[in-house]
Amino acid sequence: MATSPISTLPESRTEPDGSAVIRVLSYNIRSMRDDREALARVISACEPDLVLVQEAPRFLRWRKHAAWLAAHSDLVTLGGGATAAGPLLLCSLRVTVERTEDVLLPRSPGLHRRGFATAVVRIGGARLGVLSCHLSLQREERYAQGGMLLDRLKAMDVPHAVAGGDLNERPEGRTFRRLAGELRDCWAVKPWGGEYTSTPETPHQRIDAVFATPGIEVLGCGVPLGLPEADVRAATDHLPVLAALRVPAS
Repeated sequence: MATSPISTLPESRTEPDGSAVIRVLSYNIRSMRDDREALARVISACEPDLVLVQEAPRFLRWRKHAAWLAAHSDLVTLGGGATAAGPLLLCSLRVTVERTEDVLLPRSPGLHRRGFATAVVRIGGARLGVLSCHLSLQREERYAQGGMLLDRLKAMDVPHAVAGGDLNERPEGRTFRRLAGELRDCWAVKPWGGEYTSTPETPHQRIDAVFATPGIEVLGCGVPLGLPEADVRAATDHLPVLAALRVPAS
């Protein structure tokens, strides 16, 4: 396992040919029920262009909470939240938004409803589809949602796309393998930092991931190390996944 701090991950930039080096962060924030100041500091320290959030606030004044998090992380709200059943997208001012769409997935009786927060954006000369997800705890439903995720990325009709989230499943699981069979599991391609995302106190499993379509170059991906431990533990019950990607110009 690599032990490099955040400073060793490539920084965001636009290359002379128009391709974009971007940082993508995926993070389950447990409805901001923990230390939200620590949460904002963790996100800000990662200097992301895109943040794929899971378990964003979904109830009273949820838009206000999302706006607070964006502002205190030096970002803006892109889409999602309660209208996507929890997944939320934040972005830096480097990102130009082409369109957004929140997708609610079919509801299974007795189970929490799930959804996708999606967007098509431009960064530098690159055009990119983005999707944040939080898949079901139930095995069969989760597998079906994995197929819906792949179908949604194809329907976005973009040259390149990135998807990330809390999969509620380890890499050997059927749904994780389904996604990794068509997309690039960024940690597996270019491991950087830590591997395990749950839990902050005793990391022992990788259930959160960032995936990219084959045309995107993975420059590094993993749990960022070197962040203040007190903040990481206080922010939420997951560890963040940070990826540096080079997206070709469209």
